[in-house]
Amino acid sequence: MNRRDTVLVILALGTAPLVSVAQQPAKVWRVGYLDYGSRQSIVDSGKHAALMQGLLDFGYVEGRNMVIEERYADGKPDRAHALAAELVGQKVDLILTSGSPTSKAAQQATATIPIVIVTIADPVGEGVTVSLARPGGNITGMSTGGADTLQKLVELLGAASPGLKRIAVLTNPTTGTHVSNLSRVQAAANTTGKQVVPVSARTPAEIERVFATMARERADALVIPIDGFMYQQRAQIAALALKHRLPSIYPTAGYAEAGGLMSYGADINDNARRAGYFVDKILKGAKPSDIPFEQPTRYYLVVNRKTANAIGIKLSNELLLRATKVIE
Repeated sequence: MNRRDTVLVILALGTAPLVSVAQQPAKVWRVGYLDYGSRQSIVDSGKHAALMQGLLDFGYVEGRNMVIEERYADGKPDRAHALAAELVGQKVDLILTSGSPTSKAAQQATATIPIVIVTIADPVGEGVTVSLARPGGNITGMSTGGADTLQKLVELLGAASPGLKRIAVLTNPTTGTHVSNLSRVQAAANTTGKQVVPVSARTPAEIERVFATMARERADALVIPIDGFMYQQRAQIAALALKHRLPSIYPTAGYAEAGGLMSYGADINDNARRAGYFVDKILKGAKPSDIPFEQPTRYYLVVNRKTANAIGIKLSNELLLRATKVIE
């Protein structure tokens, strides 16, 4: 073999591994997304776009290096369990959940696939983790802090309508925290001498009926704790509150944007964007048990002055100045 042939053989041997490496396909991750609401609801609210943007921020693009299996419970707890089992059967690499029923359904469906919770009011109280700082197990994610803001909802409602005496509290009996949420509102109302009218609903038809109950019970205001089903029905609830001329306050801005009087709470779209951080850490090898749950750092007061005018409430300048956003 002459010198020229030897050089060619060395070059061929040297480049062969490089060609092999270049031809290896990039890893395509399979991620499940399980939401308690409907797909239309999260698209309309901007949460879906925020979630996709959060993943893109860390280089994950659906159809390129990630496949997202989306499932929606449409406000039906029993459906959440079937969908969670379906995602586990798909052998996804990670499951994103939004809402208490879907998060608990995923928890029951798998103890090995990592779960990132996008929105849940009280992770410890609802039994999905033993500690925010040290989650343990296969679950981490973000709280909306909804349980901690109920006293503030009562306070703000009183500021908007100083003469109110009887506050209706609409809860979903299928949500594990509905009893504790009612107790928190009751405690906040007691400190200001207000009475609480507890009502509950788990279907759109029941929501329609409970507004008639509120009228019979002479409720003069409405509070709704955070809940995936109620959020899905926010347009219906806002329209009924307007029809019955009830001042109302809610835990997320989507309600006020749909026509409710006021909202105070974290922005769930912030949580959806932040989910990309958790997904990236876990797909790069971090264990959910070592990633602390995050709580909101910002809360937003949104006031719908158009609704206030329609139900005959004059909002104080002080309250309007406190608002993050005023809908005219």
